This record gives sequence, structure tokens and C-alpha cells, in this order.
Amino acid sequence: MSSKENLEADVVLIGAGIMSATLGLLLKELKPNLKIEILERLDKAAVESSDAWNNAGTGHAAFCELNYTPEMEDGTVDASKAVDIVEQFEVSRQFWSYLVSKKILNNPEDFIHSIPHMSFVWGKDNVSFLKKRYEEMIKHPLFKGMEFSDDVTTIKNWAPLLMKGRSREALEDAYAATSMKEGTDVNFGNLTRKMFDYLKSLDGVTSRFSTEVVDIKRSDKTTWNVSTKNIKTNAKATIKAPFVFIGAGGGSILLLQKANIPESEGFGGFPVGGQWLRCTNEEIINKHMAKVYGKASVGAPPMSVPHLDTRFIDGKRALLFGPYAGFSTKFLKTGSLLDLFKSLKCDNIFTMLGAGMRNMSLTHYLISEVLKSKKSKVESLKEYFPDADMDDWEIEIAGQRVQVIKKGKDGKGVLQFGTEVVSSADGSIAALLGASPGASTAAPIMIHLLEKCFPEEFNSLEWKTKFKEMIPSFGIQLNDNPELAVKVREETSKTLKLYPFNN
Repeated sequence: MSSKENLEADVVLIGAGIMSATLGLLLKELKPNLKIEILERLDKAAVESSDAWNNAGTGHAAFCELNYTPEMEDGTVDASKAVDIVEQFEVSRQFWSYLVSKKILNNPEDFIHSIPHMSFVWGKDNVSFLKKRYEEMIKHPLFKGMEFSDDVTTIKNWAPLLMKGRSREALEDAYAATSMKEGTDVNFGNLTRKMFDYLKSLDGVTSRFSTEVVDIKRSDKTTWNVSTKNIKTNAKATIKAPFVFIGAGGGSILLLQKANIPESEGFGGFPVGGQWLRCTNEEIINKHMAKVYGKASVGAPPMSVPHLDTRFIDGKRALLFGPYAGFSTKFLKTGSLLDLFKSLKCDNIFTMLGAGMRNMSLTHYLISEVLKSKKSKVESLKEYFPDADMDDWEIEIAGQRVQVIKKGKDGKGVLQFGTEVVSSADGSIAALLGASPGASTAAPIMIHLLEKCFPEEFNSLEWKTKFKEMIPSFGIQLNDNPELAVKVREETSKTLKLYPFNN
């Protein structure tokens, strides 16, 4: 009979993704003497949702994602969500810039690149919408510099593949695009692994890979016992800690249920899988240098907004199209087909059934996506790149996302797109649920978590001074302060080696 190791820590971080990495670094900057245990069921960091092939990598700043700017019944465009997301992304940029300036991260070109963010539509109604969106967006300082064009030649200059191969008759149709040169591509896999490499070098930080969390139970009123098992050796351990963060991507809901806090009652998750078309033709890859987003199909989740996407992965440029949504009962790419069924509990089963009934269009959409052949997928690609040749593209499996299901104000189940922090009343345990915009807004999400879980320290002069050092705009809305917005962007662009301040 093997013995069980008993350990103690100040903080336990479950999951070696971008969220745990961000929270771990924030905490060590704020309280360097903290003892942190990092637990990950796989054998290295950022293999699931944070990995470059599993993550959209847009650096979600709402420059090009049309689902963040809905058209209202009166015909106006609501940009409030887009403004909120770009504000959050600017916080993440400032935090990454701070880490580079302090030599905590090196070679920013390993994880972030400048690249234009474009929106592209066709048809008179869609062109009208995009123009209204543009006119609304440029009212806000954080979208300064956005360009609009309904001229085919201009669009071709911005992104040649979009117009290549269209017939003369097709070119007489209505097209429009916007372009934002402030856009970025972020390799969250590389960024996360760099963060963990630094964390592991610090005193008081221990990383345990190939380690599965078996249970999370109250030890007493102020601490938690996190029970673990090493997948390779079967060695067991229990870690006692006053604070636990669950940042395990799609697997977070199952771990949160083990903790059994009242605040998690009624929560469930709906898994959405995905695939990319990945270009294998270097000549084609080198002709496109933009992230081009279109309009989502009816019923599509935000993660499935179609985009022709230049990426920087494994030190090379790549070109992807998709993602194509799919359905699997797994909550993680490396998860179990039983995950969805394991998540069904007495307190959430009716919530989940209700959400399913309310979202039949999503169900129909996912079924249609699952049934698509490669040829059908390439036909969808041809709406954005008419000259696409099926032989130049191969299918790449994307990551799993678990959309949040919770009780709405009417008590019925609601499928919620986005991310949500669920924490206990005493702030001793917290979990991050949901998906997009996710990784791009990791820094503000984790700062908000610290505010909820460490309120006294968060409001101390010591912490606020440190936050101001890490995030120069801390406590200020950049969109309401145009001069500061320009200054912050210029400084982060220089540190991170981004256009237009460092060509």
C-alpha cells in the first residue's frame, strides 16, 4: 500500500494554461513570498486551450469580430461590448509589456506579432451594416485608425486572396471591408510556457505535471484539501491551502463540482469542438498577411466565426481557415467521452435541458457542421478565398470549448457565451468557466478575481501601487482618456516590438 504525501501551500493553481500562468505571476509580483503549487494533468504546460493550434490567437481586441457589435432592431450598431473587450485587451498588453521590460519574458516576437485585423462582408445589407459599424467604432478612441472601404481594388491591396479568382460578374456585387493595423497575433501557447518557465525558477513555486486532481474538499473553515494522483506513478498527495484556483479550461466545471460550493449550484457546460483547414502551400501562405473575420452563420457560437487567419506558429507563418464547429461529449481535447454525463447533477440537469430547448438553432448548426465533408469545408473557404484548391489544405483538429450554462433571471437555463469567474463567498476558491474572448483578456480577468478573493489586500496601498506599475492605466478607462490611450499603446508597442512604432 503506497503512502500519501501531505503538503502545504498558500495557493494551489489547477491547470497549466494562460489563466493559471497569469494569476501565478500576478501573485508572485504582489506577494513574492507566497508558496504556490501548480497542478497539471498533462506532461507539459499549455497543451489544451492555450495551445496555438487550439486557440484562435487573434489577440481578441474586437477590431474585426463582428459578433461583438450586434445590429439592433432600430438599425443602430451597439459597440459597448467591443469597447469593453478592447479595454481588457489593452490591460493584457500592458501586463505582457511589463513582464518583457522586467526581463521576466524575453523575445516578445516569440509570442506576439503585428498583423492587420480585417472584417470582410458581401451583399448590400451586410455592406450597409459594416459601414454603420465602422462609423460607430471610429467614434471611440481605442478604434482610432480603423479604415473602411467598399472598393474592390483597395480590398485586394489589403488582402489579395479575398478577391483572387472572383468572376467579373461576381466583382460587380457589393463588397466591403475594414482594416485595423493595430491588430496582433498572439501565440498563447508560447506565451504561457514562457510564463511557467519563469514561475518554475522562483523560490516557493512547485510544478507537478502528469498530476490529476482527484478531489477538492474543505479541510476546515479557512483551508482546502486538494487530493492528487500522479498519472504515471500513481503516487498520491494531499495539498492543504487557503486558496485554490481552478483554471483547467473545459475541465473546470467538473473540478468546481467536486468543491461543492453553493455558488456553483445550477452551473453546467455545453462542449463545442472544432476543426481548422490548414494551408500546406507556402506560396499561398505568403500571399496573405491578415486576420480576416466574416459574419457567423445563424446559431453559430462565437468561437466559430469564420476567419481566414494568418498565424505565427512554431517559428513559421501559417494560414488557417475556420474553425468549423463540432460536437463531442468531451470537455477537453484529451478528455473523456463521459465528461458531459459526469457533469450532470441534480442541481443543474433542468438548467441544462432548458438551455438546450432554448438553443435548438445551435443544435441544428452543430449537426450540420459535423456532417460536413472536407469538400464542403473547402466550399465554405471559397467564400473568402475563391481560388482555393482542396489539395492545398488539410484538416487540423482544434481545441474543445465548454460554454457556460447557468440559471437566468427567470430561473430557466441560459447558454452563456464568454467567460465567468465563480468564487466562494469567502473568496477561498475560484474557477474560470467559459471560452471566448478568454486568453486575450486573461490579465483583467485575473485582476478581477484578485479583487473578489483578496479584497483587503487588493485595496491596500501596497497592492494598488504595484498594480499601477504593472498596468499604467490601472483604474482608468483608456477609451475615456484618448491621450493616455495613445501613450500606453505607443509604450507597449515599443516594448513588444509591434507596428506602427517599431516597423
